[in-house]
Amino acid sequence: MPAIIECVPNFSEGRDSSIIQSISREIESVEAVRLLNVDPGKATNRTVTTFVGEPQAVLEAAFLAIRKAGELIDMRNHKGEHPRMGATDVCPLIPVSGITMEETARWAQKLAERVGKELAIPVYLYEAAQKNKERSNLSVIRAGEYEGFPEKIKRPEWKPDYGPAEFDLKRGATVIGARGFLVAFNVNLNSSSVRKANSIAFDVREAGRVMREGDPVTGKIMKDGHGVPLNIPGSLKSVKAIGWFIQEYGIAQISMNLTDLSVTPLHIAFDEVCRKADARGIRVTGSELVGLIPLQAMLDAGRYFLRKQKRSAGVSEKELIRIAIHSMGLGELNAFNPEEKIIEYLLKNKSEQKMIHLSLSDFADETASELPAPGGGSVAAYLGTLGAALAGMVANLSAQKKGWDDRWEEFSDWAERAEESKKAMILLVDADTRAFQEVMNAHNLPKSSEKEKAFRKKAIEKATATAIDVPLQVMKLALDSMLIIKAMAQRGNPNSLSDAGVGALCARSAVLGAYLNVRINASGSESETSVSSILAEAKKMKEEAILRESEILNIVNLH
Repeated sequence: MPAIIECVPNFSEGRDSSIIQSISREIESVEAVRLLNVDPGKATNRTVTTFVGEPQAVLEAAFLAIRKAGELIDMRNHKGEHPRMGATDVCPLIPVSGITMEETARWAQKLAERVGKELAIPVYLYEAAQKNKERSNLSVIRAGEYEGFPEKIKRPEWKPDYGPAEFDLKRGATVIGARGFLVAFNVNLNSSSVRKANSIAFDVREAGRVMREGDPVTGKIMKDGHGVPLNIPGSLKSVKAIGWFIQEYGIAQISMNLTDLSVTPLHIAFDEVCRKADARGIRVTGSELVGLIPLQAMLDAGRYFLRKQKRSAGVSEKELIRIAIHSMGLGELNAFNPEEKIIEYLLKNKSEQKMIHLSLSDFADETASELPAPGGGSVAAYLGTLGAALAGMVANLSAQKKGWDDRWEEFSDWAERAEESKKAMILLVDADTRAFQEVMNAHNLPKSSEKEKAFRKKAIEKATATAIDVPLQVMKLALDSMLIIKAMAQRGNPNSLSDAGVGALCARSAVLGAYLNVRINASGSESETSVSSILAEAKKMKEEAILRESEILNIVNLH
């Protein structure tokens, strides 16, 4: 697996589209880098850009972007709501796959060294890239902002890690580091009061507030044993927050950085701000995401809000995302397009999911064409998908059945199992077609020399193994889905018994259809020992599917 890192530089320009486009073009000029998102903000006068790639390519793109930003942005004229200290204010690197945080930190140090040396910009390291933990926090480094740095940079303790110890009035200073995935999340208020917004921000952020107001009983300021005012922690761990006013929309916002979604998820942060705002007589009207978000965060949010309503969370990925968007008002200020905001959607290779994005009629036409794929293997996988979908349907209908209010959690769990089965099987529709194509490609390799023959033989065996494994996965998943279907036939809404029955027929057909593909593909393998055990396993699953279908249909027919 190649090492992939993400880079999310923040540039101090959010209003001049020509400057933003020029910086984006520098990033796109690096062939091995993929620009995922450009998110300008007029009120903050700041653009958050996201791109990914292998480390060396990402470093080159980041360097070019920092250089271009320094050429085009004049910090002497910059005004905006967001704290900032330079044309490229902050440039974090984030490990995505195949690379550790420690390795990512070393790449950040390399980038910082190059920027300081070749561009003569003062550079500070932060988070995992900074060895001195007293100056690893971004807010501590940026304290005083651009206006305060001409004096701050002269202090020995604030000598830059790289570059000159002289402040560049035009370009400012830059912070470069390595960190985990951070979500920038703003919550909108029905108020224009920055003071009120800051009060709510202090209520929720981990750092809390310094107690400067008098005790409500004694009127004295609460202090510790050394006479220092007490710090009152906020209610949310791994959250940074401030309040500000957005002139463009005429509202105040709570601007949050969620630094660890496993500690404080998006939906918990949103609900806690709602609670604290309500206590202060303020209403939350919506929210916005700046930059990108992991898919899981949106799915978790959708499930959370459905469960609060005591509704089944076993619905499609698309529906969970829709629920999350509407529950948090993510589209209040700007349209929220999941395809442009969810990082996994931007990274996925759509060419690998050609079949599942076809309409029903187009899929049927494609299957009926003179092309050998999609064929029986893909159809078997789709039959299994439909069987699991029907199981989910019965579970969801049962969760909402009148008089069964105390059973919604039970059926929600079944529905979630069915949805996971459905998601796994539908991906195998395209996987089966790709596996067939790989076998054809291997057979078409040249064989004019002994070396070519040996390479071709190895490629055929590898492709054949995949062509056996895909329908075998279909068999396992479809067979497992029959346990869910049986439970729904036994315990689900009696008005949906026939749906459970049809689901059983689909699942059984998926198992038997995939079995035929396992057998025919196995005949092309030269590994007799492994093929023999696979065929024995597949035959056993086929027989079990027939038995389970009979049991389910008996339940259905008894009613």
